[in-house]
Amino acid sequence: MNDFPLHLAEKLQQRIAENALRTPGTTAGLIDFSSNDYLGLAASDQLFEATNQLLLQRNIKVNGATGSRLITGNHELYNEAETLLAQFHEADSALIFNSGYDANVGFFSAVPQKGDVVLYDEYIHASIRDGLRLCGAQSYKFQHNDKESLYKLIERYRSKATELYIVTESVFSMDGDTPNLEAFADIAERYRCRLVVDEAHAVGVFGDRGQGLLQSYGLHKRVFARLVTFGKAMGCHGAAVLGSKNLTVYLSNFARSFIYTTGLPPHSLAAIISSYNTIIDNPLTVSKLHIAISAFKSETERCHLPFILSYSAIHCIIVPGNERARKIAAELQRAGFSVKAILSPTVPVGQERLRFCIHGFNTRPDMSRMMDVLTNALRYL
Repeated sequence: MNDFPLHLAEKLQQRIAENALRTPGTTAGLIDFSSNDYLGLAASDQLFEATNQLLLQRNIKVNGATGSRLITGNHELYNEAETLLAQFHEADSALIFNSGYDANVGFFSAVPQKGDVVLYDEYIHASIRDGLRLCGAQSYKFQHNDKESLYKLIERYRSKATELYIVTESVFSMDGDTPNLEAFADIAERYRCRLVVDEAHAVGVFGDRGQGLLQSYGLHKRVFARLVTFGKAMGCHGAAVLGSKNLTVYLSNFARSFIYTTGLPPHSLAAIISSYNTIIDNPLTVSKLHIAISAFKSETERCHLPFILSYSAIHCIIVPGNERARKIAAELQRAGFSVKAILSPTVPVGQERLRFCIHGFNTRPDMSRMMDVLTNALRYL
């Protein structure tokens, strides 16, 4: 009975044979070009102190939430945080979930119903796919950022669907690329679809205050729902669904990942509030990131490296083959840079890549030295 199941052991052996076995690691001591801490807030003394001060000022001395939000876990800071989120993101209402994964699973498992159809970008995040597996709707993928592929699916399913949802991300996590959001909004309105956009990698990055890509384009009122997360640029933890008041009330009644889990502790809520106040009060926090992204793009051009086109904080270069991608990432790490290889099966075979995340604290000299190391590694490895 203590033996590990044979069919599971075989799956592990297959991963080992493909050089694709995942193991947690550490990047301590390396210059960060791999984390999602785009604004540098996760290790910010200012954010740490602001969070502690907020707790002290409110005389909050509670470590845990003690229960789900619908029982005992709905701390008073929830209302303050959700009000702040709705105001900052110009939404009617906001509902906080424990993580981006929980928010996507909760939304997509609860909102699309039997008789509905969901059309989603083929590169959509795994948490959205997992949510869709739990709902009663039919779902179909369209080619990445491809309007024509989306059109064909709409023509096929619009008349058959009670509700038709279009789902995409404003910034895709693997390549950092973006869809034509205005075109998607036009399509949704023309064909009476509901547009849902995951802004996980756009919040804190786009807009003069990091409002996200939809707000920076003035498109945020044309979507049915937005998903925002705090564990990336905002430097803390949790996520929220932004939309109408009816939507957030519905989710608090039917989203199982909201109902059946212990709420966030007060410290997490204080960190969310303090993080947003940090970028509201210090606009240079976001502008430093914009300067760093521009510098990185200039370095890729200097070295004539074929990076995937991106205006976000995520930049990728294709390095086919798990083994070669690992070797080049290891060479960069030996030179002192935290850069991660993205391997199959996370991406398709032959599309393995190195993923560079840019932060407001990254310097031009570090970027230049790293690019020289990368150029040599690509040439000889």
